[in-house]
Amino acid sequence: GVNDTVEHAHQLLDVIKNVPCKLNLIPFNPFPNSGYETSKPSHIRVFRDILMQAGYIVTVRKTRGDDIDAACGQLAGKVFDKTKRSLKNIPIEAVG
Repeated sequence: GVNDTVEHAHQLLDVIKNVPCKLNLIPFNPFPNSGYETSKPSHIRVFRDILMQAGYIVTVRKTRGDDIDAACGQLAGKVFDKTKRSLKNIPIEAVG
């Protein structure tokens, strides 16, 4: 994986400090020529456990879309936003 180490888990905790949230971990679905691989299950478990020990609710999502080369469990193709919400850029400093 790219961001599945113990250090990355602690960096994430620093970013979300004081932010009440639930966390969803979604393993990457590898596809030809992506240059990336799925994190090892043992790395995902350690990462999850660090977040849970810090008091967060953490879900490891089941990957989907492997059969159609969709990244991160998301379906390949166009995505239609039915919420009609605009995206906002919020500086990271404003979160903490």
